[in-house]
Amino acid sequence: MEIRAFRQEDFEEVTTLWERCDLLRPWNDPETDIERKLNHDPDLFLVAVAGGEVVGTVMGGYDGHRGSVYYLCVHPDYQGRGFANELMNRLEKKLIARGCPKINLMVRAENDAVMGFYDKLGYDNVDSVILGKRLIEDREY
Repeated sequence: MEIRAFRQEDFEEVTTLWERCDLLRPWNDPETDIERKLNHDPDLFLVAVAGGEVVGTVMGGYDGHRGSVYYLCVHPDYQGRGFANELMNRLEKKLIARGCPKINLMVRAENDAVMGFYDKLGYDNVDSVILGKRLIEDREY
């Protein structure tokens, strides 16, 4: 396994993987999300490669106050082999190097398996309500 920064030629493999892992929602356009990420801290967009194929991703961010995690996934055929742990570990190290004191991430409440994964990595369920507001109406939902 190799973990490296996303490259433009990874685009199709990454979006196919996100679809396979059920990460895509009608209100999130993966092409736009990737384009926006490549304009802001592209080195925090990591892919895991095995056998020459992209089998995992994580997209991180840091705003100077908190880090964030998006699009963490591993192809079902590669789950349970430490790929997600290593992606998160690498992202955390990159964020620590920037002085990031804390990471926030969102998990769908019904996703017990993912909640268990993050619990094992030391993440706590924070009693918060997530609010959102679309500032750019580039997608219908």
